[in-house]
Amino acid sequence: MKKLQFLMAFALALFMLAPSSLFASSHREAPITALDHSADVTDWYAFVSYDNPNYVTFILNVDPLLEPANGPNYFPFDPSVLYQMLVDNNQDGIPDVTFQFRFNTQIRQPDLFTGFVGGIDSIPQITSLSGAGSEGLSLRQTYTVTMVANGRATCLNDGKTLYAVPSNVGPLTMPNYKALFTQGIYSLDHGVKVWAGTADDPFFIDLGAAFDSLNFRSGVGPVLSPSVDADDTHNYAPDAVGGYNVNSIVLEVPIAMLTVDGKLHPASDKRAVIGTYGSTSRHAITVRRSPNPDVNYAAFQQVNREGNPLINELIIGTGSKDRFSMDFPVNDAQFANFVLDPVLAGVFSSLGVPVPPNPRTDLLILAQYQAPICPGCGPKDAGPVADLLRLNTGIPPTPAAKQKRLGFLAGDTAGYPNGRRPIDDVFDISARAVAGILVDAAKFGTPLGDGVNTKNGGFNNSFPYVMPANSGRDSAHTGPGQAGCSGQPGGICPVD
Repeated sequence: MKKLQFLMAFALALFMLAPSSLFASSHREAPITALDHSADVTDWYAFVSYDNPNYVTFILNVDPLLEPANGPNYFPFDPSVLYQMLVDNNQDGIPDVTFQFRFNTQIRQPDLFTGFVGGIDSIPQITSLSGAGSEGLSLRQTYTVTMVANGRATCLNDGKTLYAVPSNVGPLTMPNYKALFTQGIYSLDHGVKVWAGTADDPFFIDLGAAFDSLNFRSGVGPVLSPSVDADDTHNYAPDAVGGYNVNSIVLEVPIAMLTVDGKLHPASDKRAVIGTYGSTSRHAITVRRSPNPDVNYAAFQQVNREGNPLINELIIGTGSKDRFSMDFPVNDAQFANFVLDPVLAGVFSSLGVPVPPNPRTDLLILAQYQAPICPGCGPKDAGPVADLLRLNTGIPPTPAAKQKRLGFLAGDTAGYPNGRRPIDDVFDISARAVAGILVDAAKFGTPLGDGVNTKNGGFNNSFPYVMPANSGRDSAHTGPGQAGCSGQPGGICPVD
């Protein structure tokens, strides 16, 4: 009991230091990204690699809700976008190490009507990303990986041509898509690994219920029963993201390349803690002169970013969402007023859920370097208020079989908000924070949730930690009244 009380207190203290209203994910969250989907950062993950505690894995997902059957061009990365993973390692809220990704598109067979074809006429099935078996990859993308540290840019490609894994068109065109998926894993300089391509979106949520003013399914939410809340392996409501793909960039990096002094440190040392976020940027000027290709020049300007999941989508007011998207974490104090009187807490209250009174100072964006994530940090190390996903690299990873979807709330200290893993149920965790669990766990600790507790099909527990893309020909989406909710009678998802 004492251990449980300690873990709960530790978790609650941690939440008071992180942005608490980090609700769900960032799919089409701002006007600027609703019109620029290829630059929309949907999710950002950072965690100590499950099978190697000396490495950190970053996942930057962009371009939301990709329908697998949506040909003929499917979902290439945008060559005009600069994709970045950024790391602060000295508690000042400003990136010290940055990894940049740029893509190049080749149209190898310009007379074809589609980007991918195989198994018909004289074109063989696609079995390889290059060489024999790649003839049907008319639309093929390569990319570069560059590390910027101490003002110096270093290409990490190690002389290799890196190919992005295309969308899964279907079994005739790509008879062994899993093999193509694996071919996309590359080992680079300095022990770095990388994978880029289209993947199954690992996020899980009942979007329909959440955005219908939290109109959860009958018998599921908004308050979960003890049995449903304790179940990490079944779904009791439809996963609206299930069956959709996302463009994903995955990078595994030695921890020593990320820390301020290039060394490994125990969890008690502030030098073990890094602050991270992912971003997309475009050139300041784009000229379109039909029928010529676009011309992009001038400095890069940030379009979108994400540290912790979904401050922008459900906390920042619509009139400020674009500013938040384009500004930098070090300037986030300007947005703190949006959480003093959170609309979301009012919605919970209207549903009969007890919430603390305003002003909600417990929901201020207190994203700083403090204990317990950074136990060695004192007041001078706190840094500015900044939306960074902080990760203590000295906390060892939890083995996949023992991971808990509620992360710290369930005593799993390697989970969100100490970084974020694909398994972490950030919707349920964050909803409970908005309802006031930080103020008084006994009074405001309502077990809120949407009933989507996992990802149908499971998770990939080794690099690249994302699952292969859903098939364009054979995939399906789970909706109300359909099979796909394994925790319900007959597996049928509830409608009401």
